[in-house]
Amino acid sequence: MSEGEDRAAIADVVRAFFGAFASGPDVTDRLDRLRDLFLPGAVIIRTCGDEPLLYDVDGFIAPRAALLTGGALTDFREWELEGRTDLFGDVAAHVCTYAKSGVQDGTPFEAAGFKSLQLVRTSAGWRISAAAWDDERAGVSLP
Repeated sequence: MSEGEDRAAIADVVRAFFGAFASGPDVTDRLDRLRDLFLPGAVIIRTCGDEPLLYDVDGFIAPRAALLTGGALTDFREWELEGRTDLFGDVAAHVCTYAKSGVQDGTPFEAAGFKSLQLVRTSAGWRISAAAWDDERAGVSLP
């Protein structure tokens, strides 16, 4: 695979990752696809000003599925703002800023943050081996 093909494949993974986090009629299918984007032993870490919270793949997806299908969160979506992929052989790192918006319990909101995705090439294609994120808050904002 050429570097251009690798970058396109990684961009597809990143798009599918962000695309999974949106309310709507096909949310279950998108979350099931999200599971396929990760290596089985992947680690996902949320910081957001607290002690880091570590998830395995299913532990990460389950609460988001409940939130996106439970009815309290509507019109939700996440999207990448700006990103960069560093690639060397069979490993890649994608770092990006992102935004999200929706309506939680009737109250509209918007937020932004930073995500880091570590990817590896497998026989099935590029997969996420680790992900970590932090959201804007007092004292921590995107440039």
